[in-house]
Amino acid sequence: MKNNINKVTVEIFNEEYTVKGTENPEYIQMLAAYVDRRMKMIQQRNPNLSNTKLAVLTALNLADELNKLQEDYDELVKALEEEKKNRMG
Repeated sequence: MKNNINKVTVEIFNEEYTVKGTENPEYIQMLAAYVDRRMKMIQQRNPNLSNTKLAVLTALNLADELNKLQEDYDELVKALEEEKKNRMG
């Protein structure tokens, strides 16, 4: 089964990007808006950063957020498995 490829133009930090993907266009727009907001937040605190450094700092912040969410998820899965094991045994 072939997935449809969507081509969506988004704006992030006053630059337009064309994004291709199988996700729906609204989802891609939502992700772009999230990245745009995060870049603007970081830029307000660090107004002298170049766009490249700002993008890298934003990526590090998002990677940190993702890593912490992954750790939380892994802990939840482990806790659920323990609970299930305790109920059965």
